[in-house]
Amino acid sequence: MEKKYHDIYKKISEYGTIIIHRHARPDGDAIGSQIGLREAIKQTFPYKKILMTGDMTDRFAFMGKMDDVKDSDYNQALVFILDSGDEFLISDDRYKNGKYIIRIDHHVPKNLFAHIELINPNEISCSLMIAKMIFATRMRLNSLGAKALFLGLVTDSGRFRYDGLDKETFEIAGKLINYGFDYLDLYNNIYTEELEFVKLRANLTTKFKTTEKGVAYLINTQEEVKQYNVDMFTISRGMVSIMSGIKGIDIWANFTEDVDGKIIVELRCNNKYNVNGIALKYGGGGHKQASGCTLSCNDDIKNVLADLDKLL
Repeated sequence: MEKKYHDIYKKISEYGTIIIHRHARPDGDAIGSQIGLREAIKQTFPYKKILMTGDMTDRFAFMGKMDDVKDSDYNQALVFILDSGDEFLISDDRYKNGKYIIRIDHHVPKNLFAHIELINPNEISCSLMIAKMIFATRMRLNSLGAKALFLGLVTDSGRFRYDGLDKETFEIAGKLINYGFDYLDLYNNIYTEELEFVKLRANLTTKFKTTEKGVAYLINTQEEVKQYNVDMFTISRGMVSIMSGIKGIDIWANFTEDVDGKIIVELRCNNKYNVNGIALKYGGGGHKQASGCTLSCNDDIKNVLADLDKLL
């Protein structure tokens, strides 16, 4: 890893324009790693043009906006792809127009497509990987960048509850906090919820079911999503956690129908199991305890549930 850190640093120093991509429908780690890397490069190389691109969600709008990236910006540009296990997940497919591509990711890769691939599925977040690179290469960082990386680390670790934590994780968290951002305000932005969101979660909590083997699952139709008046991210990834932390439920899944009829699947489990293999089977991916995939039709839901029952 140390060699790749320095290889990446060298490439950053060689390019005048750097464009940072990450996966679509961003979570805290995608946004955090993107902003954190931008701020580190800006602080280290203030004369360079650093741009971020991709779709945005209301939940993380408090961290700032994406840039207006023009097609011409990609001419002779260095492009970063963050937190993306596969090419189809990347928000804004213009990344292909860059001169040189570097990917930093902590998912199990489905394919390799970048000139430099810094991938470690054992890391708990992409933001943690970027923080390690910054500290290993003595890149500079500021309060906003540290706040962003802490956001990614906190959200992808489930507030430091998931499997994979070690001493270094907490040491890195401590180093980030030392940059002086208000981490309590950050927590308030992430975890303080609107009343309507709390009511929606309560409604869905009464709706989820369990299989005979004990797999908890929630199915949301396209019509229901429209009635809830929230975005897909809120219902799919945002609501899968309502089935977690319940005694006797070790595996849980959320199936949400998108506007095109495809089913967005979020799979979760405790540390006794590994749902990643099932996600890979259906063209998705992710981590041992948190993975996802997309199904072509409702009929496939029963097949996924059957596989989860076998796993349990």
